[in-house]
Amino acid sequence: MRIHLVAAARPNFMKIAPVFHELKKRTWARPIIVHTGQHYHLNMSDAFFVDLDLPPPDIHLGVGSGSHAEQTGKVMIAYEKILLDRPADLVIVVGDVNSTLAATLASVKLGCRVAHLEAGLRSFDRSMPEEINRILTDAVADILWTPSADGDENLLHEGISPDKIARVGNIMIDSLEMLRPRIESKRVYQEFGLQKNRYGIVTLHRPANVDAKNTLQRIVDLLGRISRKLPLIFSVHPRTMGRLKEFALLGSIASTQAITLAEPQSYMRFMNLVFNCRIAITDSGGIQEETTYMGIPCLTLRPNTERPITVTQGTNKLSSIDALEENVEALLDGRPAPGKPIELWDGNTAVRIADDIYNRFFNDKRNNPAYTRSFVGRTTQAV
Repeated sequence: MRIHLVAAARPNFMKIAPVFHELKKRTWARPIIVHTGQHYHLNMSDAFFVDLDLPPPDIHLGVGSGSHAEQTGKVMIAYEKILLDRPADLVIVVGDVNSTLAATLASVKLGCRVAHLEAGLRSFDRSMPEEINRILTDAVADILWTPSADGDENLLHEGISPDKIARVGNIMIDSLEMLRPRIESKRVYQEFGLQKNRYGIVTLHRPANVDAKNTLQRIVDLLGRISRKLPLIFSVHPRTMGRLKEFALLGSIASTQAITLAEPQSYMRFMNLVFNCRIAITDSGGIQEETTYMGIPCLTLRPNTERPITVTQGTNKLSSIDALEENVEALLDGRPAPGKPIELWDGNTAVRIADDIYNRFFNDKRNNPAYTRSFVGRTTQAV
């Protein structure tokens, strides 16, 4: 069974890696990595694939950057040609980038079945391009793998047939657990002169936070004040670095004694910084999940989140810019309430995905002599 795993950005590869490795164990599956090239940027070197024990992508579309419409259109055109030449039995798309929607549209129009990993996530903010990608992908995909109960509820509310939905858990926890020994063996914080549990980590890249000079100026000023109470390491996204330079703010934040500016780190180096921090300040989706799993307080500088379970059950708190300093002080002055374990965030999501594929594609073919079946928890089918 030919299964395309479509990825565009670094977090996408983090999500497909556990699925690729699990499918490689199944004799009925042939996983094929498709890199759209939408975000071939920082830390996407050969070392990145080595860290994840992934081979180089089997297919590289090389679409590059561009506007939302340009990226979506380029991926659709390029991927359609691939599917016409080498059809897939199943196309797996992940997350919510432009390539996710584009690959989905190209596939379903050619009659290829599509599974969306991380389905059902909703911020209910359609000003976010990612929200549009999520909604449209879920509307036309054939299989919807959700990370948590709220994802199921969102899809059912939108009229999705229940038989398309399978709650499999959080795939990023699989990646984290897969790499945990190597993450914990590092001491990246020491390289930056920081002490364990005595610093905060900052990542910001959302247009709402960094694209307007007045807003970014306020954040820079706030981080300066916060750093007097807690040293900060700011992993600066290329978009944010560009705005800091454009708005003549880089000198101000770079000269703040208790703020360390760092280039974007590899996943393992970055997660070592997260593992050992006191607080995370972010507008990223993934960090909300990882800090919840690790029990680390996280302040998300956004008015909403597509991962509300990290707020209701986890250690995440949404914060406005105005309330950020107060929220940091509250975390430093008190003992944050520990988060609750979230069902199926256990490092076994890829196993459930592979099992679900088998159940959907092969169980109704058990009388076909081309297939054999041995299904007790794990599958050992032959095709």
